[in-house]
Amino acid sequence: MPTFFHKVFEDASPVAPLGLLVLEGAKELGKLIDSYLVNWYNRDIGKKNCAFRKDTFIIPSSCPRFTTGDGKGMIHDTVRGVDLYIIVDVGNYHCKYQMLGQTNRMSPDDHYSDLKRLISAAGGKPERITVIMPMLYGGRQHRRNSRESLDCAQMLQELYAMGVKDIITFDAHDPRVQNAVPLMGFDNFLPSYQIMKALVAKFPTLNFDKDNFIIVSPDEGAMNRNIFYASVLGVDLGMFYKRRDYSTVVNGRNPIVAHEYIGSSVKDKDVFVADDIIATGDSMQRLC
Repeated sequence: MPTFFHKVFEDASPVAPLGLLVLEGAKELGKLIDSYLVNWYNRDIGKKNCAFRKDTFIIPSSCPRFTTGDGKGMIHDTVRGVDLYIIVDVGNYHCKYQMLGQTNRMSPDDHYSDLKRLISAAGGKPERITVIMPMLYGGRQHRRNSRESLDCAQMLQELYAMGVKDIITFDAHDPRVQNAVPLMGFDNFLPSYQIMKALVAKFPTLNFDKDNFIIVSPDEGAMNRNIFYASVLGVDLGMFYKRRDYSTVVNGRNPIVAHEYIGSSVKDKDVFVADDIIATGDSMQRLC
């Protein structure tokens, strides 16, 4: 971190002692965050705000399950008066648990349930609770088109009712869902700069001009971010729109008949495609 930020926070008084609760799906991310915080904290050993060395900010916790699959949240140290940050990755499908002798993969619902269990286990004792959720739970179900649930808005209201003060997420599918909780903090960080930085580092020979480079949006939902990239780079923008068969419903959705392209030719150009969310990658594959 730049020296400027070190000076800004050098004499700052914390709200309360910092603590991290890291759920099963976010262990790797939690270790990286904890390592950074520990190094930052221990650099000031001997100063008035740092009297002793800190080995970790992670508070031990677990979410064991009974044979039937029912779970419970357990915090193995005190959280009284702690400024508590809970890190959860609801999109981690690699986590598994046993139920009735069979191995099951954890779904977003399972991760979210474990989050609520640990908040419940804290019992209202922390000074403040902030949830770090890189992938927003229910983010794809952010609006109602017919008689259907509003999962993301309901999740935010549930967390607010349980005492969560802030939620931190990255590149939400539609950040306007925060209107469901106008009195709760909602920080949505966009990776636009990091993406362009990685693109230039990975492909240093790219020529960002109209004759050699073009931005293509895979559908209407990703237009805003691609408009931003095209505007910053000063290149052309094309897009695909999904032509659907509205007379048929398959698995609750109207099937896509074709992807139609609108825009200038991509012949002999490098094409940059940015989608708003990737689950199966089917949209990207159809464009090739």
